[in-house]
Amino acid sequence: MRRVSFLSALIAGLCLAGLSAQAAGGRYVHPADRAEERIIPMYGNLPVCEDLAVLGEITSWFNSREAKFWGPLQAISFDRVRPVAWRPWGDDFIPRRFCTARVLTNDGVLRRVDYSVRENLGLFGWSWNVNWCVSGLDRHRAYAPDCKMARP
Repeated sequence: MRRVSFLSALIAGLCLAGLSAQAAGGRYVHPADRAEERIIPMYGNLPVCEDLAVLGEITSWFNSREAKFWGPLQAISFDRVRPVAWRPWGDDFIPRRFCTARVLTNDGVLRRVDYSVRENLGLFGWSWNVNWCVSGLDRHRAYAPDCKMARP
């Protein structure tokens, strides 16, 4: 009788340990498969959504693209900046921080901007970079529909 209770307690403990080791989406990620354990490790040391360097990167690329291809539209300021998700697909994927905000453009319109800050995807894999989409201005439909593909 005592052996049965010990075995049931052992099985329950293993199940609970397995549940606590699961990554996003309910799938198990072995500790050796985490991004931190790769040959070139990724630790998730990313700037926050409100970081001026992140918002400056979006502003710079947006203003440059608009001036070069589409016309005089320029980003002026951001508000309602907030995080959406952190590593939503699990610990074995490249660390990403997903964010959303509103951007005020020089035509006086507030638009939603969805963006992600991604580790080791900058120039030559050296640093972080930003992937972004401004709602209503995805003219090539790269993130269609309505910037959904820029979100987790």
